[in-house]
Amino acid sequence: MSIQAAIRNLENVIMGKSDMIRLTLTSILAGGHILVEDVPGVGKTMLVRTISKALGCSFKRIQFTPDLLPSDVTGTSVYNPKELNFEFRPGPIMGQIVLADEINRTSPKTQAALLEAMEERAVTVDGQTHPLPEPFFLIATQNPIEYEGTFPLPEAQLDRFMMKLSMGYPTLEEETELLSRVQHRHPIEDVKPVMHASELIEWQQKVKDIHVDESLRKYIVTISHETRNHPAVEIGVSPRGSITLFRACQAYALIEGRDYVIPDDVKKLAVPVLAHRIILHTESRLDGMTGNRVIESILSRLSVPIRRKAQ
Repeated sequence: MSIQAAIRNLENVIMGKSDMIRLTLTSILAGGHILVEDVPGVGKTMLVRTISKALGCSFKRIQFTPDLLPSDVTGTSVYNPKELNFEFRPGPIMGQIVLADEINRTSPKTQAALLEAMEERAVTVDGQTHPLPEPFFLIATQNPIEYEGTFPLPEAQLDRFMMKLSMGYPTLEEETELLSRVQHRHPIEDVKPVMHASELIEWQQKVKDIHVDESLRKYIVTISHETRNHPAVEIGVSPRGSITLFRACQAYALIEGRDYVIPDDVKKLAVPVLAHRIILHTESRLDGMTGNRVIESILSRLSVPIRRKAQ
């Protein structure tokens, strides 16, 4: 199975992050984007580079800075004196797997340049719409917003990320092993493609055939509805969040080698898929409440559907 080969490739480079790798591939198979929030130096960029090599996709990197302009991301029209017309010069967003590095270091205006790309898989420049290559997948990284010189992402943009994840530090043993592996050459140099972009698109289509029992569909929607009635929440999860969790569960089941979703899939994915979509009351934030804690509290009190395999 090509997906399992990709996982093995990634685990050889990104040590001790098997869960992170599986969640990232889940988002890719489900056609979603990922926001990774963590401190510098824990392997965020390396994860994206390794994924692009393993999946046979083109890789582009955008370094977000305070002076970055929207046209630096999407591209611009340049006058061609020979042809006497304007030609579109594509920006770095025109890639299959795009790393938006330190996305919260640029202004909200430039951050908003990604909205159309993330939702419509296209960019509009000077009134002309240009489709992005397929597949298109964005991994954005950001430093924690309490760091100096950062801008919080707009709620509309946060809602377009399928998952929000954190790499975390490796253990003592994993970091020691890492030093041995990089002594002579970096493990990413040995990563070989296990599929082509066209095969990845086929896998994305297979995700849609994964069975989700009616009881699990109701379970997913109930979780979203409960966020809208939670006393700590000002704005709960939208229907987009329910759809995204539904699709992510299908993709995760496929990675696990199943043709049906189980309740544990929903419980595992609910926090990374839904927590960042919640807007809390100011008082709740000051009291230390987080989106993660809201979802966890909802999961703890909801009854779990009885596991039942598709007939």
